Amino acid sequence: MDLSDPGPWLLLVAGAHLGFQVTVDLVVYPALAEVPDDRRAEAHARHSRRITPVVAVLYPVLVGLLGWTAVAGPLEAGTWMALLGAAVAAGTTALVAAPAHRRLASAPPEERPALVLRLVRADRVRTAGAAVCALGALLLGA
Repeated sequence: MDLSDPGPWLLLVAGAHLGFQVTVDLVVYPALAEVPDDRRAEAHARHSRRITPVVAVLYPVLVGLLGWTAVAGPLEAGTWMALLGAAVAAGTTALVAAPAHRRLASAPPEERPALVLRLVRADRVRTAGAAVCALGALLLGA
């Protein structure tokens, strides 16, 4: 393995991102959805405190590796797939999940179930984006 090649690093981090998204999609958000309304705000606050360090480490590294991969070239199908998948995941986070999280933090109890459902649905899109990104990274290494 050539450590100066971004491809293997991208595959490693895109795989970690996919694992993270699958865990959130299949474990974290369903568990949050099952919390009774009267405890959901507290559960959401705990979730936010716990997940923020993971996101703060993973996403900048992924973005940096995607940039390195795009600059290092060549711009092959795998590169475009990785960039597109990550853009879908990041765009869904910025446009849907982050606003829903912010709203959930202070929403009245009657709005919380719909917001959690919005998070669950958004996370399915983010997971699909992470899968496309990881597949693109895999194609770069093939």
